[in-house]
Amino acid sequence: MSLAIDCNNLGKSFGNYVAVQGVSFQLPEGAIMGFVGPNGAGKTTTIRMLCGVLLPSEGSAKVLGFDVKAQSEEIKQRIGYMSQKFSLYEDLTVEENLNFYAGVYSLTGVMAQEQMTKVISRITLDSRLNQMVGSLSGGWKQRVALACALMHNPQLLVLDEPTAGVDPVSRRVFWDIIRQLSKEGMTILVSTHYMDEADSCDYLGFVFYGRLIAFGSPVQMKEKEGRANLDDLFIYYVEREAVEDPRNRQAVKRRQK
Repeated sequence: MSLAIDCNNLGKSFGNYVAVQGVSFQLPEGAIMGFVGPNGAGKTTTIRMLCGVLLPSEGSAKVLGFDVKAQSEEIKQRIGYMSQKFSLYEDLTVEENLNFYAGVYSLTGVMAQEQMTKVISRITLDSRLNQMVGSLSGGWKQRVALACALMHNPQLLVLDEPTAGVDPVSRRVFWDIIRQLSKEGMTILVSTHYMDEADSCDYLGFVFYGRLIAFGSPVQMKEKEGRANLDDLFIYYVEREAVEDPRNRQAVKRRQK
């Protein structure tokens, strides 16, 4: 089995604050993995380390066969990344943003045009090309951001809460695209607060206070723990974590109020 991500005891500290600790998992190529956890749980910090943007304080990880500490530039060239915060140029049109990102990824001439045509068709942006990005709805903005992340045909697509605040119809369209990309062999790592999205992933990682407290397929984890849905499953794992680690008991009590 070829691995897109091989993560072993990955951790990150900022001074005395431990943001992520002991994160270990293996993600096969072509799979969709969901990161689920509350705000401040360490999802974004973990993602930034895997993208080669943030240097780990401890542990190791390989992404697409490259070491996150020693080969971060090789990783960046092969991944597509959508951050939590919308990061496109709102005073440019959709087409101008796509052209800009083609240049960022060193795509020129025929190659750039072919890839742009492919992405526009996939995301169905034809009718929006001349529209200023700042005038788009939240759902369309995210689709343009996804198109830009796909411009260089990445092997791994990393999405940090891509549908937060997006309407249900746009969320469904977005996930239809994600599932199709996975069928075509692209590996996808996505953080989300929505349990319906998480349930459609091949693998899930539940994150709580900087630790990966559970990892596996949604179906297998629910069957193993005898839980009907992911909400119940996540609460079960969090409560179990509190019993095993007294430092988390107060956090559990706050979530139950």
